[in-house]
Amino acid sequence: MICVLPGLYIGSSSDTTDPQLLRRDGITHILTVDSETPKNVDSFHVKFVHVLDDSCADLLSCLPACLHFVKDALGTSGSAVLVHWINEEFVNQLALFEAMGCEVDLTSPTYKQYRLQKVTEKYPELKKLPQEIFASDPSSMGKTADIIYRCRKCRRSLFRESSILNHVLGTGPTAFVHKKLTSVCALDTTKCTSYFVEPVQWMEEALLGVMDGQLLCPKCKCKLGSFNWYGEQCSCGRWVTPAFQVHKNRVDEVKAVQIRGIQS
Repeated sequence: MICVLPGLYIGSSSDTTDPQLLRRDGITHILTVDSETPKNVDSFHVKFVHVLDDSCADLLSCLPACLHFVKDALGTSGSAVLVHWINEEFVNQLALFEAMGCEVDLTSPTYKQYRLQKVTEKYPELKKLPQEIFASDPSSMGKTADIIYRCRKCRRSLFRESSILNHVLGTGPTAFVHKKLTSVCALDTTKCTSYFVEPVQWMEEALLGVMDGQLLCPKCKCKLGSFNWYGEQCSCGRWVTPAFQVHKNRVDEVKAVQIRGIQS
């Protein structure tokens, strides 16, 4: 058991087996993240979060309640809290939680990318996909202030600006050492030539049961780009996983404008 802050201890499940030792160290609250409920802790304030100790487990959605429990414990005079779990993937999820300002922001591109990465772990054959990963089809929505991207050929609305999952720019030509020099020189590495987006409802049929394929306009069937659950490399050199890539030269950006109180 290690004291990381005044009143806050990190440990393992074995640290909960000796209540007398815990009381000696001033522990009053125990946060357990495990697949089994802790024993011999009836005399403590306990919060139990049932999460399997594997890489597929979703700790992120439980973190707000856990944080609230820890804050309450630390805010009580004379109290101390022991938190125990250990898993590399949990540490990654904690880092993501911190990056989002210590809250689960469902609209964050970072969170959306994390959620998509979890899909292949939970549904390895991709024969079933959770509906919450799909953004609403803008063609079925009313007027919106959001920027809309349309098929350049048939003008069908495809996705909103809020569906774009931005990424840190890659290292340019040095990221393409596996390709021939002529191919590298032909790439425009000063900017990304594609949008990487979250899946939109019209993509669902194309994504079921396959790891990769083409993204076609649902109206005119013009090729817009491609998808790959294992990831694809952007023209800037950054590897994006999973990747739903729409080439910028296949779509047009449409902005809503306000003219004398009328939106168009």
